[in-house]
Amino acid sequence: MATKEELGRVAWQQITRLFLGNEMHDRFHAACAAIGLPHPGSLKALMMVGDDAPPMRQLADELRCDASYITGLVDTLEQLGFAAREVSANDRRVKLVRLTPAGLAARERALAVLSTPPAGMTKLTVAETRSLAQLLAKMAGE
Repeated sequence: MATKEELGRVAWQQITRLFLGNEMHDRFHAACAAIGLPHPGSLKALMMVGDDAPPMRQLADELRCDASYITGLVDTLEQLGFAAREVSANDRRVKLVRLTPAGLAARERALAVLSTPPAGMTKLTVAETRSLAQLLAKMAGE
């Protein structure tokens, strides 16, 4: 009989296969195309800018990337009118990133594309889908 850890690994491998598969790869690119972003890196940055206008350094840390890379991503968001840089009231050296109304709308359109269930979901019954949603919410701490 498999242990909880072994079963957990098998389950997570399946989630990983779904997430890293071609369908999700194509979905990320479709979300970018829907809002005019050049690549998924820009999309991830758009998704990470919260309502609190985080500092660019924080975005770089959260994306686990170099500060120069986040500068390029924010440049792209600014060029499309999705974000604006602001000087921090506490430290003028710190640049904050705030989504514009167009950026908020773009994020919602992209989320709609990304939130479309994968084709494999049609194989589940309503009860299985409900259970899966509840289990994933529990894992996410919701």
